[in-house]
Amino acid sequence: MRNVDLTPLYRSFIGFDHLASLMDRAAHNGKQTSYPPYNIEALDQDKYQITMAVAGFSEDELHIESENNTLRIQGQKANKEDQTQRKFIHQGIAERNFEQSFQLGDHVRVIGAELENGLLVVSLEREVPEALKPRKIEIGKGKLIENAS
Repeated sequence: MRNVDLTPLYRSFIGFDHLASLMDRAAHNGKQTSYPPYNIEALDQDKYQITMAVAGFSEDELHIESENNTLRIQGQKANKEDQTQRKFIHQGIAERNFEQSFQLGDHVRVIGAELENGLLVVSLEREVPEALKPRKIEIGKGKLIENAS
């Protein structure tokens, strides 16, 4: 895979430097591990859900954090000593530590998370502020503002 240098974008797009940063982060996120497996679903126009298979992890061993449009999910196994004493004939369930990061779009916030039957479900929703929503402008016969000069 080739590395792409996005430095020219920083000099070409004034005021859009966060877009270049997002592209740069997306290029680096492509190198993330695929463990644990997960699905991303669009439930509705503004509702999303991330479902992650976290078999063997308890609620205390999972940490979910949202900061600066980044959702970070970490799994940290608590008892490493217990695992060294166990003798496996076959170990197909990976109980290794993990960290997954997801870039969230503008105005997307985490609604909540649930853990059931080894699946972690994180609910997301886009809430566009009223000031950014399109609004209809009525044409009326009001007074025009005149220049005070």
